[in-house]
Amino acid sequence: MRSTLLGVLVVALLPLAPTRAHEFSPGFLGLVELEPGVFRVQWKVSLTGGLADALSPRFPDGCAFDGGLSAYVMGDARVQQRKLRCDGGLAGQRIAIGGLPATMTDVLLRIDYLDGSAVTQRLTPAVPATVVPVAQGAAAVLGTYFMLGVEHILIGIDHLLFVFALLLLVDNVRRLVITITAFTVAHSITLGAATLGLIQVSQAPVEAVIALSILFLASELGRQPARADSHADLAVRFPWIVAFIFGLLHGFGFAGALAEIGLPAQAVPLALLFFNLGVEAGQLIFIFAVLALAWGWRQARLPAPRAWRIATAYGIGSVAAFWVLDRTVGAI
Repeated sequence: MRSTLLGVLVVALLPLAPTRAHEFSPGFLGLVELEPGVFRVQWKVSLTGGLADALSPRFPDGCAFDGGLSAYVMGDARVQQRKLRCDGGLAGQRIAIGGLPATMTDVLLRIDYLDGSAVTQRLTPAVPATVVPVAQGAAAVLGTYFMLGVEHILIGIDHLLFVFALLLLVDNVRRLVITITAFTVAHSITLGAATLGLIQVSQAPVEAVIALSILFLASELGRQPARADSHADLAVRFPWIVAFIFGLLHGFGFAGALAEIGLPAQAVPLALLFFNLGVEAGQLIFIFAVLALAWGWRQARLPAPRAWRIATAYGIGSVAAFWVLDRTVGAI
């Protein structure tokens, strides 16, 4: 099975990995109503990839800024705050993000009204504008966070590369189910704990250690014997233990992405739950896609390179080593 997995995905993922790891850096546009028709606006967007210069919010013609602009840098994001006055309010009005179609990121729009109600919308390159609804049900908010979770895992190449390396190390379906379950349980624990403020960690070192976890799996894959036996390495004999330990670290990475966009104050537990469910759904989509493509590869009887294990190990390890150095330097 592993040789077919190699042929299907290594060539596709590795050339993209250095440039697309954590390219999912969603922007956040938050509006809090201070008095009827007057809003405090917060616009937060990543500095990575020039997104801060490429993206800009666009408000209805009946809206005008009132007062000065406050701007500062928080981590990898630029945050701007100012007051916006909209005659007649925002319901039924159009809000857009200029420049969004030319990017590969999303923007989360959240509007909190004086009466306690709120609107949450996800703007994408395909749909960069929205008409603000008069009212919004809880299902729409939870659906938005579910899709954010799906997109985060599917665009987070480092997380996918870690899962892919696990697939290459596991030799049967039962062990695969146990291993993926351990990874899921672990990152769900730290995602929830970090998002709810029970644990606080610095994001930059976490990202560097996540890259180190991939490098570790690559080294295990490169040293793996032809058949798992008593001399096999830890990751081969007990992949679920390795998946659980490193899954705790990956959960902090997911929490960092969620922290960039925040959670709706009126539905923190549910929004967190649905973001996590979205992450799990995206992870399962990736795993089933790999296994389906591998099955198709076998059915077509396509050959696999004889040195596939070493080539895979060195390919994954080289990308992971680059990330370790890059993120370590960035954390200093």
